[in-house]
Amino acid sequence: MGNKEIIDLNEFARLDLRIGKIVNAERIEGSKKLIRLEVDIGNEQRQVVAGIAEEYRPENLIGKLIPVLVNLKPAKLMGVESQGMILAVDVNGRPILLHPDMEVPAGSKVR
Repeated sequence: MGNKEIIDLNEFARLDLRIGKIVNAERIEGSKKLIRLEVDIGNEQRQVVAGIAEEYRPENLIGKLIPVLVNLKPAKLMGVESQGMILAVDVNGRPILLHPDMEVPAGSKVR
C-alpha cells in the first residue's frame, strides 16, 4: 500500500465527491485509453475524461452511476477538458469502476 500521509476529517471534507450518472460516452479520437463522458451530477452536467477505454465500451457506460470528484481543477487530456475525475479501482493496471449497490439520485453526496 505504501506510506501515505494521514489526513484529518476536515481535509477529507474539502473533497466534493458525488454520484454522477453517465448520460453520454464516446472514445477520444487518437487515444487508445481515453473516453469522454458527459456526467449528470445533479445540478449540472460535466464533461469528464477517463482512461478506461481498454476495459469499457462507451455504449455500455450510458446510464451507469459512478463516484465523481467534482471540485478537481480542470485539466486538458488530448485537447479535451476534463471537469472532474471519476473514481475507479486499479487492479493490476486495469481500471474497474465503482457503483452504488442501489439506485441513488445523480448528485448524491459521497461521505
